[in-house]
Amino acid sequence: MKSAWIDLRGTASELATAIVEESTHIGIETVVLDDPELAGKVPPNVQKAAVVTGETPTTLIDQLVDVVDILIADHSIAEKFEGLRPGLRSGVLVKVLDEQTLDLACRIANEADLTLVEFRQDPSKIPLEILLAAADKAKGSIVTVVEDVEDAATTLGVLERGSDAVLLAPKRVGDATELMQVTRGEAASLEMEELEIVQLTHLGLGDRVCVDTCSHLRPNEGILVGSYSTGLVLVSSETHPLPYMPTRPFRVNAAALSSYTLTPGNRTQYLSELHCGSEILAVSTDGSVRTVVVGRIKMESRPMLRIEARTRSGQLVDMVGQDDWHVRALGPGGSVHNFTELRPGDVILGHTMTDQRHVGYAIREFLHEQ
Repeated sequence: MKSAWIDLRGTASELATAIVEESTHIGIETVVLDDPELAGKVPPNVQKAAVVTGETPTTLIDQLVDVVDILIADHSIAEKFEGLRPGLRSGVLVKVLDEQTLDLACRIANEADLTLVEFRQDPSKIPLEILLAAADKAKGSIVTVVEDVEDAATTLGVLERGSDAVLLAPKRVGDATELMQVTRGEAASLEMEELEIVQLTHLGLGDRVCVDTCSHLRPNEGILVGSYSTGLVLVSSETHPLPYMPTRPFRVNAAALSSYTLTPGNRTQYLSELHCGSEILAVSTDGSVRTVVVGRIKMESRPMLRIEARTRSGQLVDMVGQDDWHVRALGPGGSVHNFTELRPGDVILGHTMTDQRHVGYAIREFLHEQ
């Protein structure tokens, strides 16, 4: 998981105190501050950091050194602040304004224990890409200043690796919570369960949805879909050979438009709700998960097949998909099962959840689906 840092320098006292309280309960790793009195309100489970430049008053630096866990100094004066006291971690600040300062940031990131990087406002993330590539094998960590939560999400995904941490100056209570949700990302994996087919029913015409993503999906990867929010089937991407047509490795011929699928934040959405720009979870047979972006959905009327299966514990998992050979479910070990060749007793993979859903959110109340 990436780290979330909050910048409270210059924040009004009342708002800063409220954000510290919020940060304490949600898992913010570090608070950057310039007020020694505010530092006393930060609990031990949150790191305190200070940033000093050539313009920082000496008296303030002396006060901050005694109360913070990390002291980050501008690269031009960083040597002066090394080893000030035992246990004080040091870092280096670099403001990237041009090619020269980018080269400087690349060098420092390979040497420093912690590098705080602030890029000038620029629509391109190329400077960050260059920095991350140059420091790919560095042992230290890189913290990048971001403008807002959306910028944080982009920064954390640059070159897939992303920055190790992001520093955001919140404008209101709640920004820190949103930042944490971005840095947490998705679970590294989901528990995949074996599902035994118990019944297959040809249903006639219905509307099925193909989900075209902006990613190259893998042969053992697809999306989870199901008629009930508590049980989903892993349907394969179109990465396996097809007669009469090329493979489409960005696509999953998913299920009926009324089916659920998993999206980031432990939410579900109906396939009918997806559109260009939506985010969904691509899931592998080993349970690994990643977020992918939807390029479009393609809905057409096709003959439909109902697949009923049960987990080893007896829980029903039900889905409706296109009744066609080229639509496939994934099974143990990455095995591929064409829908029209499925038979009772065959084993495929899926995922079950205990919570019911209301507008996609997990809820704890009585709700019955059949």
